[in-house]
Amino acid sequence: MTTANLIATVDLDAVAHNVGVLRERSGVGVIAVVKADGYGHGAVPVASAALAAGASAIGTAGIREARDLRAGGIDGHLMAWLHRPDADFTGAVADRIDIGISSPRQLDSVVAAARDLGTTATVTVKVDTGLARSGVAYEEWDAAASAVARAVAEGSIELSGVMCHLVFGDDPGNPFNDVQAARLDAAVADLTARGAAPRVVHMANSPAALTRPDLARDLVRPGIALYGYSPIPSMGDFGLIPAMTLETQIALIKRVPAGQGVSYGHTWHAPTDTVLGVIPAGYADGVPRGLSGDLSVHVNGRLFPNVGRICMDQFVVDLGSDGGGVSEGDRAVLFGPASAGSGERVPTATDWADRLGTIDYEIVSRIGSRPERRYVRGRGQTQEH
Repeated sequence: MTTANLIATVDLDAVAHNVGVLRERSGVGVIAVVKADGYGHGAVPVASAALAAGASAIGTAGIREARDLRAGGIDGHLMAWLHRPDADFTGAVADRIDIGISSPRQLDSVVAAARDLGTTATVTVKVDTGLARSGVAYEEWDAAASAVARAVAEGSIELSGVMCHLVFGDDPGNPFNDVQAARLDAAVADLTARGAAPRVVHMANSPAALTRPDLARDLVRPGIALYGYSPIPSMGDFGLIPAMTLETQIALIKRVPAGQGVSYGHTWHAPTDTVLGVIPAGYADGVPRGLSGDLSVHVNGRLFPNVGRICMDQFVVDLGSDGGGVSEGDRAVLFGPASAGSGERVPTATDWADRLGTIDYEIVSRIGSRPERRYVRGRGQTQEH
């Protein structure tokens, strides 16, 4: 029996299916990105499912995320590529994390950690090929490449890979994609000439993995597509299956008379006598307050609109004058795969994103720690976390 009001049910078979789609379309192996707690899906279960489905490695942003995966039993290749100057490089080296370095200073810290531990660190060089975020800057390239070659020669590091992030991955035909690819290839050639050839090269994110196999190099590094959401909705769903269903139960039903205001500020008044249903979820659970009055909940095959403001812990739906055949305790789906359930189409995270003028990456990643995660296999056996 659950103690949480809201449940995020994650279909791990959908994750496995999506890994297969990404491998087939890109023609290479997959680094499954599980940063931000697996985009809100749960990093450890998703990483485990992805590796079991044939993913080559797991990617995170920070070292702590990668070390938490290691502590959670993930024994595959883990990498992390975004670090503060005081990051725990010693812990990362000890836990066999592939550390993405973006400057000679970061490399110095990793080499010092490896020397202290009397071991060899695994490193990926992240190159700024035009995004102007993390990554070795053009003016620091010669110093960084020289330092990498020295560290490889002395055995302080093993050069696992060279990577970059694409600016226009979601615009497959943008010529800057090819400019970045050429810059990355030049960096790899330079390192190779210095005696520091990487094992793998990767740059393709979800959209590039699905649409530009010529950019794949040795591996692709998808995030949102792993979870079943199309990174380029205008080009279709690519056969991906959304993994998460956000659901709860109708907590309370009550009748209200015409003219009754609902929720904070009484921004909505019942035009006629009607029946309301209380949904025990709110913006503290990741239901954006900005969707107030602009989302619907799927109950018993029908959609019922939210009325009044979304609160921290709850919001209200209008069930109509006859109550819509809804009872307290009935399953209420906030979003999920559009094909899930019967009757009217189930809302999706993409629907929420479109209404807010954002992307579904943000919607699923903001489903915080309060909702309970349940893990299923094709809607079969359930595991609660």
